[in-house]
Amino acid sequence: MSTAPVIRIDVPGSFARAVFQERHPELVRRVLDARPYGPAERAAVERLLAESTAGVLEPPAEGLHDRARWLAWGEGLWGRPWSEAPFLWAESWFYRRLLEATGYFGPGAWQGIDPFAPFKDAELAGPAVDAELGALDGLDDLPEERHAGTLLSAALWGNRADLSFGITAGPDAPAVPNLLADDTAELWAALRRSPGGRSSGGRVALVADNAGRELLPDLVLVDHLLNRGLATEVVLYVKPQPYFVSDATTADVLATVERLRAAPGRAGAIGRRLWEAMVRSGLAVRTHPFFCAPLPYHDMPADLRAELAGADLAILKGDLNYRRLVGDRLWPPATPFAAVAGHFPSPVAALRTLKSDVAVGIDPTTAADLDRTDPQWRTSGRYAVVQVVR
Repeated sequence: MSTAPVIRIDVPGSFARAVFQERHPELVRRVLDARPYGPAERAAVERLLAESTAGVLEPPAEGLHDRARWLAWGEGLWGRPWSEAPFLWAESWFYRRLLEATGYFGPGAWQGIDPFAPFKDAELAGPAVDAELGALDGLDDLPEERHAGTLLSAALWGNRADLSFGITAGPDAPAVPNLLADDTAELWAALRRSPGGRSSGGRVALVADNAGRELLPDLVLVDHLLNRGLATEVVLYVKPQPYFVSDATTADVLATVERLRAAPGRAGAIGRRLWEAMVRSGLAVRTHPFFCAPLPYHDMPADLRAELAGADLAILKGDLNYRRLVGDRLWPPATPFAAVAGHFPSPVAALRTLKSDVAVGIDPTTAADLDRTDPQWRTSGRYAVVQVVR
């Protein structure tokens, strides 16, 4: 299995190369437009962009708080061209360097200032969120199975499908055609009964993906698990620092809970329950430096592995967590999910919309048809998977 090639950024015409050559320059422009950074920060950002597209990998400078970690994570890569680095590693190092360039690590006036906060804040305050919060009032009218399915679908699709769709769709609405692997029944079964045969109500670890309109349905799902007794405790894992533009941090969790609490109706009640759950430890928010590491979860450190091993089920959200779970490699799509995700220290469920080249656990005929009819299916975000290893 490990012979599948690692995805790199030096392949002409590849998605990974386009991220560095096309997406990152646009991202840099947006970051510099969103904050009144001074000449020093702007020059540092521009140097990073030039280096990441045509330069070599410079090791972290002396005195940086995470220098030892990154020297180890990048062993064998320092001094080599960026283009020779694995895609996952290079992306992670780019975002780490972008924080440094904008002064996030300080000391200075920009220390601790999230360069992506203007984008996150605008999305959370937008009218689309108002509509989704209002749609929560219709959940109580749904049968329990559709109620739960709507929440799971919203968490899966993030900002591509809101709660109102699942609430207003008729009872005979067809299954989502773009769901390429569907272990939904196994996921609910895992929540209702732990691997040891105990009744429902264990510890669930939810490894978050994005803030804004994606974290909102995640938190609504967390409330459902706690309120329905499907979990006695949920541990929500977030990034220790801003990462990949929109990845959720503790500050983003607090902002989202406040957005819920301030809303009328059912959304406000959910927000208040989540607040109380945080106070009484039914909902714990945690992080670890490894969540911003450029490595697959197979290489997680012993302390994090032991912590996650205590979960009755871990739910990993989003594309980046999926890449880290199965390995950022060009697997044959028919590769069994369990074969590449079975190393995780607890039973694990992946909720992922496809936004990169990695694809496993997909029927080979389906993959071949998509290759022919929709060549961008792996990266477009139009397709998704729900996959479980128990």
